[in-house]
Amino acid sequence: MRDAGRIAGAIEVLDAVMTRHQPVKDALRDWGKAHRFAGSGDRAWISGLVLDALRRRGALRHVMDEDTPRALVLGALAYAWDMDARAISTTFEGDEHAPAPLTEGEIEALSKGLDAEAPLHVRADVPEWLGPSFQRAYGDAAELEGQAMAGRAPVDLRVNRLKAEPEKAFGAVSPKIKNIEVSDLILDGLRIPETDPRAKAPGADSIPAFGKGWVEVQDIGSQLAALAAGDIKGAQVLDYCAGAGGKTLALSALMENTGQLYAWDYDGRRLRAIWPRLQRSGARNVQVRDGKEAETLGDLEGKLDCVFMDAPCSGSGTWRRRPDSKWRLKEEAFKRRQSEQDEVLSKAWRFVKPGGRLVYVTCSVLPEENEDRVAGFLKAHPEFRPVPASEAMAQSGRLAEGAQERLKALEGRFGAIQLTPHRTGTDGFYVCVMERTA
Repeated sequence: MRDAGRIAGAIEVLDAVMTRHQPVKDALRDWGKAHRFAGSGDRAWISGLVLDALRRRGALRHVMDEDTPRALVLGALAYAWDMDARAISTTFEGDEHAPAPLTEGEIEALSKGLDAEAPLHVRADVPEWLGPSFQRAYGDAAELEGQAMAGRAPVDLRVNRLKAEPEKAFGAVSPKIKNIEVSDLILDGLRIPETDPRAKAPGADSIPAFGKGWVEVQDIGSQLAALAAGDIKGAQVLDYCAGAGGKTLALSALMENTGQLYAWDYDGRRLRAIWPRLQRSGARNVQVRDGKEAETLGDLEGKLDCVFMDAPCSGSGTWRRRPDSKWRLKEEAFKRRQSEQDEVLSKAWRFVKPGGRLVYVTCSVLPEENEDRVAGFLKAHPEFRPVPASEAMAQSGRLAEGAQERLKALEGRFGAIQLTPHRTGTDGFYVCVMERTA
């Protein structure tokens, strides 16, 4: 396909996302089925443009003065892909599959630049109702934090030490993916930097080392959150709200297949993906349980060294990867998530024994889901005291040289750490560690 046809395809896909409320992946799949002539490179090009348009939707609709698929795609070409109005017009010329020619209004909008005096929510590319939350959380850095959340994300791998040491895994992966890097935060982390959005991203799950279980796809921020469990070799650990099992696998590797790790989720359907992942990883110390706590976890109450709780949340920390979810988030759902977080906190702590640790984690960058929830919990449970998250992570023995000092500088209220794309180059994760004293 020529670029003009690809741009038209991006407008079609974005229209399905915005008007039929389809997830981007589903909209791209349906478009591909209807356009069999489009190759994988064409679909990757279209996907990159659609995602960049959604990542910067707030700023683009402001500068284009329209919130339509066409306006957003044209805006992304100019302000994310650095094509000026003349280059876009030239691309459209002589191609019967091209969108309609640019109007005078569009040419003006594509040429005037982004508004540096626009409201914060526009400059930070967040929903308007979340502007005050971003301001509260990040103060003068709110715009930079939001802009980083609107960027593209790398692909991160976690070396699975149950099967391979970092050097061996890197040696196996690097010939397949030429630009892979070793993380400067975590010893077991490998990073494939973000690629040109026009190009097809490398398929990490297709490399032999992945199939052998030597590496798992997991954001560096998620890996750091798992390290907050500390030194858990030989311990009794519960992964509360385990879901697809990404943190379960990381915790099992930290435990080096010693002790006992319980992976629990209320909804057994969410645990379906964990079984093949456990088999591939070589984890042998994991019990998978699902259902009501009283029935499936009652025997563990007050007995566990560590309860790791990846709480339900808005998912705002993953907006780089799922930008459509940023604009679908509504205030009512946001408040409902906070109630759910309070509920799971009110239950999970019961499984921690005196001297044990409760690790509260969200993939959120918003204080209402993070420190506000912890503040309420600690007020209701004086038997828990905060522990500096950087110290807990260091106890795992898996931080890279100098990483503890960098992370300690990020500690805020309760010694918790807020990871963000701007601060740490990771997805957004909040990590708070609390120890039960009685």
